[in-house]
Amino acid sequence: MLKGLAITPPVLGRISIGKVVERNGKRLPEKDDQFTITSQVQGKDGWLPHPLDEGFRQQQGGKVRSIPVRLLFNDPDLNFRAEYTWFDRTTGRPRCVGNGEQCRRQNEEGIKTLPCPSPDGCPLAQGGACKPYGRLNITIGDDDPLGSFIFRTTGFNSIRTLAARLHYFQAISGNRLSCLPLELRLRGKSTRQSLGTPIYYVDLTVRSGTTIEEALAEARDIEARRLAAGFDQNALELAARDALANGAFEDSEDEGPEVVEEFFTQDPPEQGEAANAERTAPENRSLIDRLGEKKGSASRHINRSW
Repeated sequence: MLKGLAITPPVLGRISIGKVVERNGKRLPEKDDQFTITSQVQGKDGWLPHPLDEGFRQQQGGKVRSIPVRLLFNDPDLNFRAEYTWFDRTTGRPRCVGNGEQCRRQNEEGIKTLPCPSPDGCPLAQGGACKPYGRLNITIGDDDPLGSFIFRTTGFNSIRTLAARLHYFQAISGNRLSCLPLELRLRGKSTRQSLGTPIYYVDLTVRSGTTIEEALAEARDIEARRLAAGFDQNALELAARDALANGAFEDSEDEGPEVVEEFFTQDPPEQGEAANAERTAPENRSLIDRLGEKKGSASRHINRSW
């Protein structure tokens, strides 16, 4: 394995609730009220739709508001990585990544581990350069059980909701998170900060038409079948954890410009968060405090049969 390179889950496509458009000669993020599933190929008008996108649109009357999914791992922190991240807006490279307690920062002397005071208390984070930044990997369909689609977000509502749901589902399923039949769902709300305008964020629930009891029973059945077939979930999670820890920063130089364009623009607030259609609230001290997602905190419709 190449040292210094974070090995992330294989990605087959992207999921977003916004897009980047050109307006007055500038490329700006634009919010949306629906999911868009794209491939990893860009055309002149942006990311090309994934074949799954059209199928869901036909099923849901034109707008994709929910996607049946499964997770790759039982560990919530492997499925969804959320950190404070500071990107260099010129090069698109991540320069500092932290959790509110410690950070890894790149400077002239290399990468150092330093205290992380969170964006509110960090002089480098002024002007919105550093934000909560989350990446969720999920599987859609059963063609590639180890391939995933990635949803990126800097929205506090999505980060907090997804982190809570993942830890709750892990707890009630007896650590069978990867076996649960789940659904990525778009929700809307209005806040004082949004001045009554609806904002949209991403939630994770059991699939529509499935009770929690049915979902738990299905998870037990799937786990039993996998064990009988020799599927080693624990070994998979260990390999994924080691692979992610192999590099200082998860996002590569190729992905950096894309992330900066969508989430780290210097445009007005109503546009700067539009690609995720929600605002990031800066009230509290640290990401861990705000999400309550330290390891162990939770413990201490294509095909229903899929």
